[in-house]
Amino acid sequence: MTRDAFEALDRLAGGLGTALLAFATLTGWVVVGAACLIGIGLPMVQPMLSVTRSVAERERVRLGRWGEHVVSPYPAARPAKGWRTDPATLRDLIWLAVHGSFGLLLGLLGIALPVMGLRDASFPLWWHLLPDGETGSSLGIPVHTWPGVMAVSLSGFVWLAISMMCSRPIARLQSLPGRRLLTPHPSVDLSERVARLTATRAGALAAHAAELRRIERALHDGAQNRLLAVVVMATAAKRALERDPATIGPALDRVQIAAEQALAELRGVVRSILPPILENKGLAGALSALATGSPIPCDLSVGQLGHLPLSVEATAYFTVAEALTNAAKHSGATRLRAEVARHGEVLQIEVEDDGVGGAWERDGSGLAGIRRRVEAHDGSLTLTSPRGGPTRMKLELPCAS
Repeated sequence: MTRDAFEALDRLAGGLGTALLAFATLTGWVVVGAACLIGIGLPMVQPMLSVTRSVAERERVRLGRWGEHVVSPYPAARPAKGWRTDPATLRDLIWLAVHGSFGLLLGLLGIALPVMGLRDASFPLWWHLLPDGETGSSLGIPVHTWPGVMAVSLSGFVWLAISMMCSRPIARLQSLPGRRLLTPHPSVDLSERVARLTATRAGALAAHAAELRRIERALHDGAQNRLLAVVVMATAAKRALERDPATIGPALDRVQIAAEQALAELRGVVRSILPPILENKGLAGALSALATGSPIPCDLSVGQLGHLPLSVEATAYFTVAEALTNAAKHSGATRLRAEVARHGEVLQIEVEDDGVGGAWERDGSGLAGIRRRVEAHDGSLTLTSPRGGPTRMKLELPCAS
């Protein structure tokens, strides 16, 4: 809950920033509107439309960082049009008015609650340093005695509790106008969706073909060769039995060893398709086994996952396994951190190491394979790996069943 509250405060702070920009732009529109009444503001209308679009685009980017993908209705090469010929511009203007007023108040409220809480909770530490007549709570109630000071401190913890409970709803309410008004016309969104599905389907088919090739190689080069060795050794044991029954013991031992190796090879191939541990212990238990077996110490945190589709569980398992393997091979890290949590209908996975950084995707790499698996579920992968580290990989998988 504490982490959610801090995340919500981060969202509110970003929303407050765009609300301040919206308020400033709204003030500019008031000035331009007043100037238009006397005929000198018309040349400023087109620049103000461009500024409005820029502020709206910043809000779209902010919402996208928090998983609320809002497709821009503006092609990059198209100049800003007037509101009479571009419905998206009119929606931007309505959002500007709402976010520059209502969103600004919500942002100030969301930030003020924890500030008031910290101020009042720490009040006993510094109230005696204030000049006489200026001591009081955040609400301006004067305080002159220690019982009153302690009451102010207690109210500070109440403010903090209220902030933790209300910050997420306030953040959602603040982003609501952007999610409703900054989206494009349904036909634009549909074309974006079709393009994305086409790309992810191609990636899913490529990933499927690569997986089939891997299984075929594992069966052909591993299990098939070992089974062939079993057949050859069994034939040799049969001939030894016909020639000299006393020598059959060592021959049968070799047959048994070869058969056990073939069985182990087949089990390895089966586990690579769908690990039995997922069926036996669920995703949380399977990830715990991965973290325990990691050559680099891994701090694993798994939240309440609820019921997940088996394909999502398998994708989450294999992506975490690949991330841990990549870190062990290439990162030079001494510590790993993995967090898995479900937020509504989205499964979020974050893996971070303290290694040297510099990880990048290339065709045929493990990271490219992870992205194909994730995008096959219409999910997203964000990788940050600056030189010197740390490397952080964040995945989001839709998990509605």
